[in-house]
Amino acid sequence: MTGATGAMSTPGQVLGVKRVAAFHVLSLLAPGIAERFRPGTFVALSVGGPMSERLARRTFPIHRTRPTGAHGGTVEVVLQVPDSGADPGTLWLATAPAGTRLDVLGPLGRPFALPKEPVTCVLVGEEAGSAPLFTLAERLRERDCPVHMLIGGRSGQHLFGALEARRATRGVTVTTEDGSVGIAGTVADALPDLLVRTAAEVVYAAGRHSTLHAVAAIAEQHGAWSQALLDVAMPCGTGLCQACVVPVVGEDGVTRMVRACFEGPVFRGDRVRWDDLGAVPEDAR
Repeated sequence: MTGATGAMSTPGQVLGVKRVAAFHVLSLLAPGIAERFRPGTFVALSVGGPMSERLARRTFPIHRTRPTGAHGGTVEVVLQVPDSGADPGTLWLATAPAGTRLDVLGPLGRPFALPKEPVTCVLVGEEAGSAPLFTLAERLRERDCPVHMLIGGRSGQHLFGALEARRATRGVTVTTEDGSVGIAGTVADALPDLLVRTAAEVVYAAGRHSTLHAVAAIAEQHGAWSQALLDVAMPCGTGLCQACVVPVVGEDGVTRMVRACFEGPVFRGDRVRWDDLGAVPEDAR
């Protein structure tokens, strides 16, 4: 497995931050990066202004890009800032005024793999994890793939892009854990029925690790191939610091510790050793 090529570092600028329910959509001027974007790749952003050299970058999957604009290409990422205990770097980005300058590194990582032939696909997104799935849906539709989306969150305020999903796909299923919108429960609860109804052959997912684990297992049970965008801390975003390693089973059946920022962040769902995330299994190379 190899990392995505074409990444670059560019002086960026905050164009604006828009509040959308429980989320903040950060728009950045990032010339050159938007043109190299592929769904599933991410950016690493410097934080803290003058103190940025003392703080690790924050990484976010790319939500949308516009290759051209008044001043160059733009990139959008979605921030989820908790009500309490917010990460200071993410909070700094969420409150940065327009015109704030920062360094943008990207696009980084391996993108989602696209089917070579038209197949029915289900895209599963949980809260901010839904953000990178919309451009993926566009690429799949360009390949004549029927696309269905399953979006979930703790409550209606924690759903991202439900209306956009209705415009972008053949069908959308919404779940909330408190039952305030759509089906009461989680995306994992609703996925089996959706796979039966659509006869989907490929499942793409982004969300919490426990959700990705469940989605991968359900997809395998229904004979579908799954890909998961794994969200882990990536202090450098380039593979140099080795802080984002995860255990993944290779084609030869051997478990290796691979870098989520370089060999990932997209992995085959059935290849990640979900129960061993955060640890180094004894049999891993």
